[in-house]
Amino acid sequence: MNRNILIIGLVIVVVGGTVVWWLRPKASNTQTNELATSNTTGAKLVNNQEFDQLMKGADAFVLDVHTPEQTHIPGTDAFIPYDQIDQHLSELPADKQTPILVYCRSGNMSAIAGKELTKLGYTQVYDLEGGTGAYKESHNQVSITPDSIALGTVIYGDVAHANFTLTNYTPLPMKITRVSTSCGCTKASVEKEELAAYESTNVNVSFDPAVHKDDTDLGDLTRTIYVETDNPNFKELTSMITATVIKK
Repeated sequence: MNRNILIIGLVIVVVGGTVVWWLRPKASNTQTNELATSNTTGAKLVNNQEFDQLMKGADAFVLDVHTPEQTHIPGTDAFIPYDQIDQHLSELPADKQTPILVYCRSGNMSAIAGKELTKLGYTQVYDLEGGTGAYKESHNQVSITPDSIALGTVIYGDVAHANFTLTNYTPLPMKITRVSTSCGCTKASVEKEELAAYESTNVNVSFDPAVHKDDTDLGDLTRTIYVETDNPNFKELTSMITATVIKK
């Protein structure tokens, strides 16, 4: 005799040495969906390649949330500890439609931050899967960020300043062998001449349009900063400052 037995849910409980059996109904589809929803962060997990592609967007906002603070992925816009998102609202984009790319070291802190960002109403939140631990496996670069800084209007006779970040995002140490600029009106220096693997330093730049004592540095100007290293794959890096110089 064939017997077809459908067990929906079997629960075994021992009460005073006696085994008690009973069937428990299966959760409804609605209950299952609610459970799945409550377990999601609201942030979409993206791999390294997708993260890089999203970073190319002009309006993308890249956020490092790992504590303690780590060397940021080049191009990062801000650092906010994962558990202090609601305390730094002024540092986040005002437009809730802005794509926010969030990351940490392993993915755990960024998952928490991603959930908080979606609670705040941001509709495009992307979480780097595996964090910087996974990102480093497929990335090997030395870079200066940002690519350029606009100083705006500079009064002839004043000295303007800018700050760039030089990052050795490689597994090997690196030396900065030379720092120079395209014009004597611009000076640049690095705070550290030797960088360990995945270490950053500041590149401090000053711009004095009156250094030549004439009108050659009036109007719309662009000046280039050059940084040379002993890394054979990244021998020379460049960044720029722009300014509109006027006399009072």
